[in-house]
Amino acid sequence: QVQLQESGPGLVKPSQTLSLTCTVSGDSITTTNYDWSWIRQPPGKGLEWMGVIASDGNTSYSPSLKSRTSISRDTSKNQFSLQLSSVTPEDTAVYYCAAGSYIDYSGPNYGMDYWGKGTLVTVSS
Repeated sequence: QVQLQESGPGLVKPSQTLSLTCTVSGDSITTTNYDWSWIRQPPGKGLEWMGVIASDGNTSYSPSLKSRTSISRDTSKNQFSLQLSSVTPEDTAVYYCAAGSYIDYSGPNYGMDYWGKGTLVTVSS
């Protein structure tokens, strides 16, 4: 059973960089079983897939967020992280980290096998 836990500030000022970390237990982030995604849900809206870091460390991002998003990992801590730069109030959302053996871009939950509980990040001055 894979468990994921998001951590990071709950409040970020506009124009700053949002930084979140996902701590994984129950499996290694270098295993080929899963790739590791960040997904967000703005208030009153649907889920939005942001990007993924694969078991080999390669990354891929949503085209709409690619210019502002970076995902990295610390294999010694079994963690992966999200950075979203130049945030605006429209980036206010619950941010989830998730694990999946593949990404179903057409599915309601992107085909993820495991999810963190999510953390609310508010962008406000």
